[in-house]
Amino acid sequence: MTGVAMYCSSCGSAVKPTLSYCNHCGAKLRGAKGDSVTRSAEVSPETLVPAIVALFVLGLGAIIGLMVVMKEVFAFNPGVILACTLLSFLLMLVVEGVFIWMLLSRRRGAQEVGDAERLRDQAAKELGAAPGRALPEPEPSVTEHTTRALEPALPKQPKIHE
Repeated sequence: MTGVAMYCSSCGSAVKPTLSYCNHCGAKLRGAKGDSVTRSAEVSPETLVPAIVALFVLGLGAIIGLMVVMKEVFAFNPGVILACTLLSFLLMLVVEGVFIWMLLSRRRGAQEVGDAERLRDQAAKELGAAPGRALPEPEPSVTEHTTRALEPALPKQPKIHE
């Protein structure tokens, strides 16, 4: 599954399938380690832009082809040709609008996540860093300068004089 691209459901950033949390926004990922991998149902921006361009180019080509076929093959009235052309063009514009809306809503969501991060960073800066303090010099230990003579713990035996 190395070729499978996954996207965060919160911010839309591309993430590795093995991650538990998004590196961009920190949201918990549904397809976390060991779980069955869940791919996002949303379309990525990398595929939306080419789809928008391809729909426009192919849509215009199809409309022009439809006009030619209706005039040359079926010999329709120019009013019917114009009505079919306008309906086809409006349908194409609606689909283009949906694609553009999807693209802008993904970017807006990513921008809102970026704004939240900037606010979090700004709030952290406003608090300011704690002033660096030097640690006080350690106090000498009571036992540090004490010397002990380790003597046997046996009771002293009286010396026998001969």
